[in-house]
Amino acid sequence: MSERQTAAKHPVSGLLTGPYGHPFHPILVTVPIGAWVASFVFDLGSRAAPDASYLVKSSVWLIVIGIVGALAAASVGLLDFFTIPSGTPAFRVGLIHLVLNVAITAAYAGNALWRRGDDDQVAIGPIVLSAVSLAALAVSGYLGGKLAFRYGVRVVEERDQAEGFEPRS
Repeated sequence: MSERQTAAKHPVSGLLTGPYGHPFHPILVTVPIGAWVASFVFDLGSRAAPDASYLVKSSVWLIVIGIVGALAAASVGLLDFFTIPSGTPAFRVGLIHLVLNVAITAAYAGNALWRRGDDDQVAIGPIVLSAVSLAALAVSGYLGGKLAFRYGVRVVEERDQAEGFEPRS
């Protein structure tokens, strides 16, 4: 294993990004993903349910919760990104992952603003923007998985993984 690979497996700061083998970024991304998926479901529900103002308001709140969660996930994800050596395929994938997530978060911020004043049901425009944003989020998630599972960014080295496969004495 090269020194460049080893560097991408260890945190910049275990306190900020999670200790070796336990990064915080993967758990933090569940907040925006869950909030934004639930928001989309509420959007669709607002088109079908009578007197759906509670779904419209809840959807906006879920978008805002997702934005806050995305900012938290981005703060530690950015620190993890700094451990990847530049000029490598892993760095390029990480950069695309980062840029996509910034664009997705900005799209959701714009989406939340677009919804101001709509109380009866969510208009088609914001629903389409949510659908496109979720599709981009799926692509970004695929790239994040590639960083971890293909390139091993913030995943412990194989010699450390081997202890999980040794028989108990």
